[in-house]
Amino acid sequence: MSKPSVWVSLVVGLVLGFVGGRTTSAPATASAAVAKGAPAPTAAAQPPARQRPPISPVVYKVPVDGSFIHGEETALVTLVEFSDYECPFCARGHATVKQLQEQYGAKLRVVMKHHPLVDMHPRAKPAALAALAAGEQGKFWEYHDVLFANPRAQSDSDLERYAKELRLDVARWKQDLEAPKLVDRIRKDDALAMQLGATGTPGFFVNGRFINGAQPFEVFSKVVDEELNKAEALVKGGVPKAEVYARTIERGVERPPPPPAPAELPRQQVEVGTAPSRGPANAPVTVIAWSDFECPFCSRAVPTLKTLEKEYEGKLRLAFKHQPLPNHPHAKLAAAASLAAHEQGKFWEFHDLLFANQRQLDRESMEGYAKQVGLDVTRFKQALDSGKFDARIEEDSKEGTRVGAGGTPTFFVNGRPVVGAMPVDHFRRIIDEELKKAGVAQR
Repeated sequence: MSKPSVWVSLVVGLVLGFVGGRTTSAPATASAAVAKGAPAPTAAAQPPARQRPPISPVVYKVPVDGSFIHGEETALVTLVEFSDYECPFCARGHATVKQLQEQYGAKLRVVMKHHPLVDMHPRAKPAALAALAAGEQGKFWEYHDVLFANPRAQSDSDLERYAKELRLDVARWKQDLEAPKLVDRIRKDDALAMQLGATGTPGFFVNGRFINGAQPFEVFSKVVDEELNKAEALVKGGVPKAEVYARTIERGVERPPPPPAPAELPRQQVEVGTAPSRGPANAPVTVIAWSDFECPFCSRAVPTLKTLEKEYEGKLRLAFKHQPLPNHPHAKLAAAASLAAHEQGKFWEFHDLLFANQRQLDRESMEGYAKQVGLDVTRFKQALDSGKFDARIEEDSKEGTRVGAGGTPTFFVNGRPVVGAMPVDHFRRIIDEELKKAGVAQR
């Protein structure tokens, strides 16, 4: 995706890692990304992999204790993964990790940490618990692989079926699902991810260096090769192989530095109007989003917004406007479907489902989601067939273009533009400034 040319240099100039994912803030290692509307470049027009911003050399202190580890302690490179079994991007990242394991063999060990995005993926935490319970019987990695092979089949009955297929003691497995220590393991992993700034999924740390998202194999292999060279130098200098990881991260940082404040665009006059919104109508801060349900960068911003809503509860109002981009063939249908759900009071529930299932946005899937959130499906179908939302979507799109939201995602915090899936701290800074102006206590 691209963004209006005047801002491309600004966005790319940001240090790698500030795109959202579970989307979202991330360590200072990836540029914020925005999808552009017209003229519409196609996905094939994206820059080749070699033009990607380099992975930051910043090393984070990522402990591996308490986690399941695949590989030997003497491996020279440690890849720590923060993942979510219901996340489609994580499934893609899993395939890349498998490739890396095949290529690097005993030189690489993989550590799994759990970061279920529960607001978007309701089955992610039960799946994580199921994998950990399988781990109590020595079958964590087998169960882990099954879950990634079946991201859309993770109901309670599915999870139990996998336990049986792996010949677990199912009664014991069910008992372990309720074990406080497993719940606490996930809680600690989740807290560590947030501390490190890896708020989206998947997030990877290769000998402490952050790679945000399901990036191409070549991105990972380049970093692994660089870290292998460093590790081999340490071994030649007398460091035992089993101590290479500890030595590598011992001076690492524990959290990302505050993001640099980019030059701010002029404040715009934007109104919520009839857009779907939640939060108090008289909240001192209003965030209006222009978004596209098929845009991957938009999905990365969803966890960031949910975090802000929790942190500023009662002080923040969030509104959603539509900017379906022409290079996303299902975006306009998804926008109309969300408005049909809005007619029945279920916009936000439908919104979450759409972003959680960006690869399934056809008409049949829309009708399935309508049923899933409890809509009157007949009424929903009639609303979609009528085409009555077309003018509303077009109005949102034109307004967005007029105020500078021709790319997605774009946000306005009390009219102050935020372009792209920026880190949560970027939003916090602006919100805190607006609250201070309003004479309201901050977080």
